[in-house]
Amino acid sequence: MTKLSADLAAAAGGVALWRQVADAIRLDIVGGKLSPGDRLAGELPLAERFGVNRHTVRRALSVLAEEGVVRAEHGRGTFVSAARRLSYPIGRRTRFSEGLAGQARAIRGQLLSERLERAGAGLARALAVRPGTRLVRIETLSLADGRPLARATGWLEEARFRGFGDAYAETGSVTQALHRFGIDDYSRGSTRISARHADVEESRSLALAPGAVVLVSDAVDIDTAGRPLHAMLTRFPADRLELVV
Repeated sequence: MTKLSADLAAAAGGVALWRQVADAIRLDIVGGKLSPGDRLAGELPLAERFGVNRHTVRRALSVLAEEGVVRAEHGRGTFVSAARRLSYPIGRRTRFSEGLAGQARAIRGQLLSERLERAGAGLARALAVRPGTRLVRIETLSLADGRPLARATGWLEEARFRGFGDAYAETGSVTQALHRFGIDDYSRGSTRISARHADVEESRSLALAPGAVVLVSDAVDIDTAGRPLHAMLTRFPADRLELVV
């Protein structure tokens, strides 16, 4: 193993080399080193760059092609796809449909499941309730023009929002569902953003290839009095959408 590949492996904590190569190419695209339509270096130069064999590079490129990040043209090489990423602003007033207005024609949300659970210490702090408080937990999928763009898990206090899942299922919107409970306006109390590889369930629901990266938003919405309403963990496909803070 060369020093470069050894450094990659150490930095990634043992993550497979093909995934590290794919991530590095994604970063080249996101960082502007490669633009839509640009031709990637060949397998051999990429193998030399990362200190891996050509089979590893080939697998990384295959996964990126499955995700739509690159496209392979027979006899010509591999090119950065021209697919447009949507921009989703994260601010004090964050609404999924408003944030994507003008970028997608049809925006809708699907309720995947609803259940009750007890608040652990972290959720209790986020929602300003006692540990053990009964919460409504909803799992949702948001789509723009038929493409899955967000997989979210949300928690609300059951005593205040009993039946929230039904309201969301009927409206396809958190904002409209909250309106049914007398919440006419709300704002973002806090947001923490990170990135990681999608897990198996996220890959399935978001139609991602193995090794795809998701942006993760850990957020809390508050009412006009500053009282927490809704804690949510939302995962966005990094190749389809960028978060603008």
